[in-house]
Amino acid sequence: MPQVCLYPKDVAQLTGTGYDAGKRLLQRIRIRLHKPARAYVSVAEFCAYTSLPEAEVTAALNRS
Repeated sequence: MPQVCLYPKDVAQLTGTGYDAGKRLLQRIRIRLHKPARAYVSVAEFCAYTSLPEAEVTAALNRS
C-alpha cells in the first residue's frame, strides 16, 4: 500500500536534510495550509509546497 502522509524522517530523507529540518518544513507546510500543529501532511500537499513531482516522491517513499 502506498504511503499517503509524511513524517519528519521521510521529509529529511527526501530533501537530504536532518530530522529537525524535516520537522520544521512540515510545520511550515501546516502553517501555510492553516492546519493544526499535529495534523498529517499528505504527499500531495508536500509536493505542492516544494514543487517536487508527486510521482518521484511516491516512488522514493515506496523504495525505502
